[in-house]
Amino acid sequence: MAGVRLGVAEREEIALGLAHGLSLRAIACELRRPSSTISREVGRCGGVDEYRCTQAQQLTMQRAQRPKARKLDGHPRLWRRVEQGLLRLWSPQQISKRLRADFPHDTRMRVSHETIYQALYVQGRGSLRKELTQALRTGRAQRRERGPNPGRGTRGKIKDMVLISERPAEIEDRAVPGHWEGDLIIGKAHKSQVGTLVERVSRYVMLLRLPDGTAETVRDALTKKVQKLPKKMRKSLTWDQGKEMAQHKEFSIATNVQVYFCDPSSPWQRGTNENTNGLLRQYMPKSTDLSDLTDEDLEAIEDSLNGRPRQTLNWMTPSEKFAEVMQ
Repeated sequence: MAGVRLGVAEREEIALGLAHGLSLRAIACELRRPSSTISREVGRCGGVDEYRCTQAQQLTMQRAQRPKARKLDGHPRLWRRVEQGLLRLWSPQQISKRLRADFPHDTRMRVSHETIYQALYVQGRGSLRKELTQALRTGRAQRRERGPNPGRGTRGKIKDMVLISERPAEIEDRAVPGHWEGDLIIGKAHKSQVGTLVERVSRYVMLLRLPDGTAETVRDALTKKVQKLPKKMRKSLTWDQGKEMAQHKEFSIATNVQVYFCDPSSPWQRGTNENTNGLLRQYMPKSTDLSDLTDEDLEAIEDSLNGRPRQTLNWMTPSEKFAEVMQ
């Protein structure tokens, strides 16, 4: 359950959602907050057009200034565990929740994710070493405002598409495992790409090495990857209307996996994959030549991301949840 007050990470998600044109209700749903909470937060911190996470956090801190010693400064054992989590590319919230699970009877080994964020961001020269901020998802020690995503431009029409509006309800409510979302991550100068697949129930990630982004290459890589899954775990795939999926019918014939397509310019319709791609950018920044990545590199990234505890899984890891739903 979320805390009473909005935190730094939530304010960053609000700013990102507004920049992508999401409604306040959609942002509230993503954060599992009442829409009235998000509306009040945005209204008192500049409005939809002027909201910035940095200014909103500063205003909140000014309203509730309570100078006190930071917990991490006086607890070296706790400090080391936080440091280890950051170096494993876990988020502050993942570290906080996992500490509670790993040390259920030791209250000294607990720290809120907000305290970790403040040590890294708000305090400037906080209690954690400066280089640890590079392990954060954003890879920087200061928050930076983000503008709208220009998108990928005009795309050609794909034949025989089945739109997401025809997708069964069991996929939408995550009642049954085996339904996947997919996309491409594009590398440096738009000259390389990696395919990403994420299972909707477990958030389990699989990556595809793609020498090029042609429809034939994507079809073959998807087919090879999906055919390794048990039949129980290959039911459907949701993708955007990128031309790399022009051979979706051939893929479906080979795998018996139905492909559904999102509406144009509607990335939130496969939000699980969008969120996962954001996490993957920590391993594959936009400046990376993705053609240099080997199969072993991609497997290491899969293992790392599937080994992170996730809030939406009640702090289980995707690997643990995937094994659970496979039973």
